[in-house]
Amino acid sequence: MKTFTQNTLDPDAIVAELLDGPGAVLLRGLFTPAEIAEARAVVMRESEGAAPKVTHFQGAAEQEGKIALQRRVWNLLAKGEVFSRMAAHPALMAVMRAFLGTEFIMGSIAANRILPGGPGQEPHIDYPYWDMHKPESHPVRLNGAFPLNAQATILLDPFTEETGATAYVPGTQKALRYPAESDRFHERCSRMLGEPGDTVVFFGAIWHCAMPNRSQQDRSAILIQYLPKFVKPMEDMPAALPRAFVEQASPDLRQLLGLNYPYPEVLDAAKAGNAEGRTTMPAR
Repeated sequence: MKTFTQNTLDPDAIVAELLDGPGAVLLRGLFTPAEIAEARAVVMRESEGAAPKVTHFQGAAEQEGKIALQRRVWNLLAKGEVFSRMAAHPALMAVMRAFLGTEFIMGSIAANRILPGGPGQEPHIDYPYWDMHKPESHPVRLNGAFPLNAQATILLDPFTEETGATAYVPGTQKALRYPAESDRFHERCSRMLGEPGDTVVFFGAIWHCAMPNRSQQDRSAILIQYLPKFVKPMEDMPAALPRAFVEQASPDLRQLLGLNYPYPEVLDAAKAGNAEGRTTMPAR
């Protein structure tokens, strides 16, 4: 996994790594210790006494009675301004414009906290591919030649083998299929290792999973999902956010929330006239 910094950031090189290389890169020290401390404090507070939240790829943990050892915090934009800064960080915006198109959106921003003893996850691929264990429900000839997803994992705690750093099998994004038991994931995997403030950017079609936390400390991260403008977001953020937040959102956040892309639209009530094509009237 190649490493970049803000000074060496090369979006085109990163795109090549995500599509044609291992599928993941590390952005070293993207966030300051103060930003990480602020975000981590919110995540700890929100995940400590709150009711259990929906999670994913934890079927075995649920059967074993260990699902509470992984805790999610959703709707982060409403829980602290630091998360808006993280989602719209200039380095991430530059990479996503190159990878997903200039009008990309954000599908979700959440926290994942794995407590000591947490069992990790089932190897998987991410939304909108995440249910490709039912391949018949997806379009024929869907392939990994172009991306419908990108993930940014912002490390709040050390990601080591002991704490359960995310495992992945390099290059598997090219296959675009759900991993099977016969794929020997755990024999072939590498780890996404890093320190608080680092960010791992990866193509969500790569086989990956959180690993068991065998340490005595939490392993927490902010998980941001970015999508092309036309893919339905996983998390309905505009509906969950306060109206004032949406109305006062910066141009970058408005784009990330999908507010610049009008579809689906009630076309029967839309302003009359030509709305799409190379030649259009001024923007509505």
